[in-house]
Parts: sequence; C-alpha cells; structure tokens
Amino acid sequence: MNNHRLRIFSVILAIIGLIDSIYLSWEKIFHVEVFCGGSGDCQTVANSPYSEIAGIPIAYLGVGVYIVIIALLYLEGRGTFWRQNSPLIIFGLTLAGTIYSIYLTYLEIAVIYAICPYCVISAVVMTLLFIVAIIRLFRDSSETTT
Repeated sequence: MNNHRLRIFSVILAIIGLIDSIYLSWEKIFHVEVFCGGSGDCQTVANSPYSEIAGIPIAYLGVGVYIVIIALLYLEGRGTFWRQNSPLIIFGLTLAGTIYSIYLTYLEIAVIYAICPYCVISAVVMTLLFIVAIIRLFRDSSETTT
C-alpha cells in the first residue's frame, strides 16, 4: 500500500472514530441513554467517574483528537511543512491515544466491570491509526535515506 492509500485509510479510520465520539458526546450533552443493543453496559461506563477528566467528558476529547488528525491528514497535501511534520504529529497523537485507550480498557474490565462497545470501537480505531502512523513513518524515513 502506498503512502496516499495509507493516508486515505487513515482518514476513513479517523472519520469512524469521529462519528463514534460525536455519538458519545451527544449522549453527554443531551443526557440520553446510549443505545447498546444488548452488547455491553454503556450506561455504567458512561456514568462512571472515569468517563471524564477534570469535568470534561472523554468523548469530547475524542472528538477533538479525531478532528485534529483529519486536519493534519488534509494539510499533508498542502505544503512541505505539513508533508514533513504531520506524520510525526499524528504518530504522537495516536501513540498517546492508544496508551490512554489501553488504560480505559483496563478500567472497563478490572474496575468498572462493564464494557462499552463504542469505547471498544474508539480503542480499535485509535490502535489501527497508530499502526498506520508507524508504517507511514518507517516508509518516510526509508524514502529519505534511499
């Protein structure tokens, strides 16, 4: 897969993550129950003290991170600075997001005793974005050294 296709794949993943985070943010804003469809215990997770950081719902942070990733992917095609630096910034964001997703998954399993499928979707998306970011970084470094 070439860099352009990896970038498009990253955009698609980030859009999926954004939609997921927007849905969970909507739940927080309007205080409605998340539709779980019998596949988890979304309300227990959504109402846990771990669903916020300093009073800010994690879903809002997800919206912000996915928007920044989409913007960086868009900007890569808009100039040398962004083409050179966006992959590294995306790597950093997805590394932090993946580590935090691991922590949240641990909390769901070991502390809250409930799994939210939407949280799992976000964790999988962030992990896939991280993997693609690593591939893109290695490709960029190998292209510049050859």
